[in-house]
Amino acid sequence: YDALFRKLLTLEAAHPELVTPDSPSQRVGAPPLEGFQQVAHLRPMLSLDNAFSDDDVSAFHLRTKDRLGVAAVQYCAEPKIDGVAISLVYESGSLARAATRGDGSVGEDVTQNVKTIESVPLVLQGHAHPDLLEVRGEVYLARSVFHEMNVRLEANGEKPFANPRNAAAGSLRQLDSRLTATRKLTMFAYSVGETGGAPLPYSSHFETLQGLKHWGFRINPLIQSVDDDIGCAAFYEMISVARPTLDYDIDGVVIKVDDLASQTALGVLTRTPRWATARKFPAEQGVTVLENVEYQVGRTGAVTPVARLAPISVGGVMISNATLHNFDEIKRLGVAIGDRVVIERAGDVIPKIVRLESAAEPSVRRAIEIPEHCPECNAHLSQSPSEVVLRCPESLTCPAQLREGLKHFVSRGAMDIDGLGEKVIDQLMEEGLVGQPADLYRLTFDQVVALDRFAKKSAQNLIDAIDRSKQTTLAKFIYALGIPEVGEATAQALEAHFGSLEPVRVASEGALEQVPDVGPIVASKIRRFFDHPQLANVVDQLLELGVVWQDVQPVDEADAPLLGETWVITGSFDAFSRDDLKRILQSLGAKVTGSVSKKTDVLAAGSEAG
Repeated sequence: YDALFRKLLTLEAAHPELVTPDSPSQRVGAPPLEGFQQVAHLRPMLSLDNAFSDDDVSAFHLRTKDRLGVAAVQYCAEPKIDGVAISLVYESGSLARAATRGDGSVGEDVTQNVKTIESVPLVLQGHAHPDLLEVRGEVYLARSVFHEMNVRLEANGEKPFANPRNAAAGSLRQLDSRLTATRKLTMFAYSVGETGGAPLPYSSHFETLQGLKHWGFRINPLIQSVDDDIGCAAFYEMISVARPTLDYDIDGVVIKVDDLASQTALGVLTRTPRWATARKFPAEQGVTVLENVEYQVGRTGAVTPVARLAPISVGGVMISNATLHNFDEIKRLGVAIGDRVVIERAGDVIPKIVRLESAAEPSVRRAIEIPEHCPECNAHLSQSPSEVVLRCPESLTCPAQLREGLKHFVSRGAMDIDGLGEKVIDQLMEEGLVGQPADLYRLTFDQVVALDRFAKKSAQNLIDAIDRSKQTTLAKFIYALGIPEVGEATAQALEAHFGSLEPVRVASEGALEQVPDVGPIVASKIRRFFDHPQLANVVDQLLELGVVWQDVQPVDEADAPLLGETWVITGSFDAFSRDDLKRILQSLGAKVTGSVSKKTDVLAAGSEAG
C-alpha cells in the first residue's frame, strides 16, 4: 500500500488535473492553519432534551401521543455516541464543508481535518442524492484506538488524554490536519439537515438512515425501529447490557419519532426538538477522600468553595475537583477534610459531592472553615441577609473579579471579541497590559505580538477584532459591563425602554422599575453600578476610546402593540434574519427570550423549525 500511495502522490504532483476529490491523497492532511473560521450552519444544530428516569421518558411518550392525537408511536432508537457533533455539507455530491456544532447556529470550519476521517465519504456513492445535502453525525475515537494512543503518549513522556471524547475533540481541532490524520477518528451519521428544498424519497427517519448508508455513510448497526414505549424500554435495556462490550463510549439512548411528517407536526422549541429525547444512563459515582477545600472568586465577587479530592476515575474521566456550591451545602452534607465522600458526574456537569461515605478519624478530621478574607485580594468578605454566598466587595481591584469581568466583557453575547480567550486575558493581565475593559482598546500591535504564541498575523487579527467590536449595540454594551443581575434579556429591555445610554445612567430606581422584568433588586444594582465613580469612569473611558452604537427609538406604549408579550424565535425566515426579527419584535414592545417557558406568549417558528 505504501509503495502504491507514494506512486500516486508522484503521479498527482506531475498531473494535478488528475487529482479527484475522493483520492486517498486528499485524506492525508493539508498544511497547518493559523486558526479556524466561524461558519453559520444551514439549519440550527439542535440539542436534545435529556430524560434521566423512567418517569421522564414516560412523560415524553405521553406528550408526544397527546400532541399527535394517537394511541401509539413508532420510534427510531439509537445509541447516543459520546463524541463530537459535526455537520457535513455536500455540493454536487462532493464534500464542500465540515463544521463543529459550536453554539448550534455558528460552528468552526474543520473541513481539512474531517477529510482525514476514513468513514466520511469525500464523494457520495450511489445516486438520487440532492445537489445540496447536509448530513449530521458524531465523530468519536474508538476505545481500542484511544488506549493505543495513550500508551504511545505515556511512552513519550507526554500527558495522556482523560477520555475518548476529549481525545476526539482535541484531534478534530488540530490546526495541522496531518496530525488529525494519525488519530484514526471515526464517524457515525445520524440525521439529514438541509437539502436545498429537494425532499428526500423517504417517509421515516429509519429509512433516511438506510439511504445515507447507500450513499456511503457509516450508520450504527444497533439502530432499530421500535414499537411505542415498550419497544423503547426494551432497546434501552439491551443497550445498557451491551454497553461494556462496545468499542466506543455511549452515554445513553436517543429516541426519535420515526415518521418524518409527525416530526414536522411536533416541531421544535428554540434549542430542542419536541420529537426526540435522550434517555441518559444513571450518573456515575465514585468514593474518594476530601483532601482540602479552596475558594474561587467569580465575576460578581461570589466566593465558591471547591473540594480538592484524591484523584479518582469516574466514567472514564479523572476527577480531582468538585463543587461544594456554598457553605449551607457543606453544612447539609456534613463533610469535613479527611472524610471519604461520594462524588457524582453526570454528562458534562461539574462533579459534585453528593453525600458523606464515612468520616475520618477524629485525629485527622478537620472542619471546613468559612473564610473571612478574599483568597485573591485579602479584602474582608461580607454576606447579604438575602443570600447564601459570601462576596468580595472589591470589584475594581480584586484580580479574580477583574479577570472574570474581562472574560465576560469579550464574550459572544457581549462585545464579541474573537480570539481573546482565557489564556490571552491571563497573559495580558500578567504583563500588566490590561486591568479593566477600557485597557483592551489601548492595546497596540507591538504589545500583542510580543506575547507568547503570537505571530504577526495572529497579533493583527486580534487588534482588528478588538477594533471591530467598537461597533456594537446598546444592549450588548450594557450586558458587557457586567452589572450584577443584568443578563442579555434585561439589557435588551433597557435598550428598548430608554433608547440610549444616558437615560439609563441617570434613571432613578423607580424609573428603572418601569422597565419590563426589572424589579426592585435589579433596579437597585443598576443604580448602584452607575453611581459608583470608578465604574462610571470605566464607562466614560470606553466611550472616549470609540465604542459606539446606533441609538434606538424608545418604545412608546401607544406604538407598542406587543408590550407585555414574551416571544421565542426558532427556525429561519426568508425575509429577514432572526436578529432582524428580534429587533422588530422588541421595537413593538415584545420581550424576546431564548427558550420556551410558562411565561412564553408566542413561539415564532420559521420554515426550518421542524
